[in-house]
Amino acid sequence: MRSSETLTHFIERVGNGNSEAAQFNVFRIRDLDTSVTSPHNRRDFYKMSLITKAHGILYHADRSISIDRPALVFSNPMIPYSWERLSGSEEGYFCLFTEGFTSFHLKEGGLSQSPLFKVGGNPVLFPEPGTVDFLQSIYARMQAEINTDYPNKYELLSAYVQVVIHESLKIVPHELLYRPVTSSERISSLFLELLERQFPIPSVRHAICFRNANEFAGQLAIHTNHLNKALKEATGKTTSEHIADRMLVEAKALLRNSDWPVTAISHCLGFEHGANFNIFFKRQAGRSPTQFRKEPTSI
Repeated sequence: MRSSETLTHFIERVGNGNSEAAQFNVFRIRDLDTSVTSPHNRRDFYKMSLITKAHGILYHADRSISIDRPALVFSNPMIPYSWERLSGSEEGYFCLFTEGFTSFHLKEGGLSQSPLFKVGGNPVLFPEPGTVDFLQSIYARMQAEINTDYPNKYELLSAYVQVVIHESLKIVPHELLYRPVTSSERISSLFLELLERQFPIPSVRHAICFRNANEFAGQLAIHTNHLNKALKEATGKTTSEHIADRMLVEAKALLRNSDWPVTAISHCLGFEHGANFNIFFKRQAGRSPTQFRKEPTSI
């Protein structure tokens, strides 16, 4: 089973887009088959969406954000996200690209430290109508350009991506744009990356390596109290809360998308006894794993 979904895998799954592109692709939302469900996979690419029409809720890490007007949405490959449609359908565009595709960087260094994509940042911006119209024209140009025979088209597409990023940064409050990265934010980024690397669990023969604050702190070579303080300062949540939230996401995905026995899922998540997993899941989700598995799948 693949440990993460690449751009090539995404194109194979949705059956759309330029199949030759390995580092960048762009899509119009209305052209995709919305009946195709997202697999239980981590992605290895960034996603930048211009939503011109929608009514739903974006679930991003531990946050839920209502979107009922034009919006820009930024997704980091380290952070899980999903979309729940409340009514109607979605209109707009999105592009997918790898870290190495664009040469864009901020003073802090690297795309992952941009205010648009960094851990703990704001993944949704609501642009003014004029900005929406301008960015819509840029996305349309990207979609037209990717199918041309121009030999330097990917350099041009990279430039278009940077235009979208810079136009988006204009919306970010100035005091956040070049704010130095703190020690707590660096530790939080390292912790969240280490946490996310354990997922998805590829088979019943695999189990996560780290499942408590002490084990993560040991891997980061810092004291557990230091890790907790850094996470609380940067994200508002403790190490244990982050771990529990991510394990719950994985447990729900495995219960929904696999036929593994509940006991096997509990073992993969590091529980020695199935009863302990049942207690954990019920405390976090409000019902037992078996009850959750029997519920109809939500949109």
